[in-house]
Amino acid sequence: MISIFDLEKLQGLLRDFFAISHIRITVFDENLTELISYPEKVAPYCAVIRETSRGFDACMVCDREACQRAAKKHGTHIYRCHAGLTEAVTPLYVGDVLVGYVLFGHVFSYPSHEQGWTVIEKRCEAYRVNARTLKEAIFKADIIEESYIRSAAHILRAVASYLILERMATLKEDLLAVRLDAYLSAHYTEKLSAMMIADGLGIGKTQLYELSRQLYGCGVAEKIRSLRMEKAKALLSARKELPLSEIAAQCGFHDYNYFITVFSREVGCPPAAWRKSQ
Repeated sequence: MISIFDLEKLQGLLRDFFAISHIRITVFDENLTELISYPEKVAPYCAVIRETSRGFDACMVCDREACQRAAKKHGTHIYRCHAGLTEAVTPLYVGDVLVGYVLFGHVFSYPSHEQGWTVIEKRCEAYRVNARTLKEAIFKADIIEESYIRSAAHILRAVASYLILERMATLKEDLLAVRLDAYLSAHYTEKLSAMMIADGLGIGKTQLYELSRQLYGCGVAEKIRSLRMEKAKALLSARKELPLSEIAAQCGFHDYNYFITVFSREVGCPPAAWRKSQ
């Protein structure tokens, strides 16, 4: 773990979220180890699914894939889980370092119990669950509307921000993760290579790639591009008198045409058009 979580403070925050939303909420660290949940027990229908090894494994895989998608988009991801229930996850960042995830889940969101059961029964058929017990649990579930879930997802994002703001999750000091983040922040506009970064940190390239994936959910080159694009957009918006060639140079692109190509691919339009839209 690259971070420290204040579980006592988290307990109160999760309890408050549940009191407002009546939806179970869980916090994971960056390795997807469950740290704390409120309430502790999963919903009855989830408990039935997890009673079988296949159902349990499917839940773990589903959580991991959802967290990876949320980390990649740097935002909340709302989705149907493998069993057909609705969940949402948002990543936790301290600065640019990914330290964990907040997830709410196991929400039954269908027009009726009958319609929901049709979907869930089919999805869980391969897990060899007790269909009768699962159906009974499903038909006792509260039906949650999509609009309510979207509102709860907005609150989830606020919870994630408050969690970091109140330092319920903080980075451990002097760790390699912190050093990498500081190194990239200081040097991303320079001509960098994986070997240069690895040498600067005193590690091998393989370890660098693994660390970058763990921290940012992407490779180190992709992270550098992301930092450069954010700087480019800030300059395009705030310094309208600067020519594009100067902005390219300040962002670490010594080839002006390459800057145009990368910006257009990453942002969706050329820098001149993006500046005009602002």
